[in-house]
Amino acid sequence: MSDFDAIASAYIDLWNETDSNARKSRIEQLFTVDGRYTDPLADVSGHDQIDAMINAVQQQFPGMVFTLAGPVDAHHQQARFGWTLGPAGSESLIDGFDVVERNDDGRVTLVLGFLDKVPSA
Repeated sequence: MSDFDAIASAYIDLWNETDSNARKSRIEQLFTVDGRYTDPLADVSGHDQIDAMINAVQQQFPGMVFTLAGPVDAHHQQARFGWTLGPAGSESLIDGFDVVERNDDGRVTLVLGFLDKVPSA
């Protein structure tokens, strides 16, 4: 398992963590203090804003589970990987991929999120 495999796994686990205190702890372990997350629907920086964004997604999609989809592709200080969101064991509701950048200490500095499949209105 590469460093980025571990980062991707920890990142997916973070999105599935519903306990607020445990999630905040995971964010602090995974992201730098000024870490940034951006996708078509959000652009946030720092632990508190990342936590609030993840909490909002969990409230919008209660009971849904994020799953790593396919292998992690990495080079230098960056990686990309696919993910799905949906009911456990069922077809996904949302598919996407994220590009993550880490610093020399292995903590995430930037996440660029892309949505490939979204529910229709």
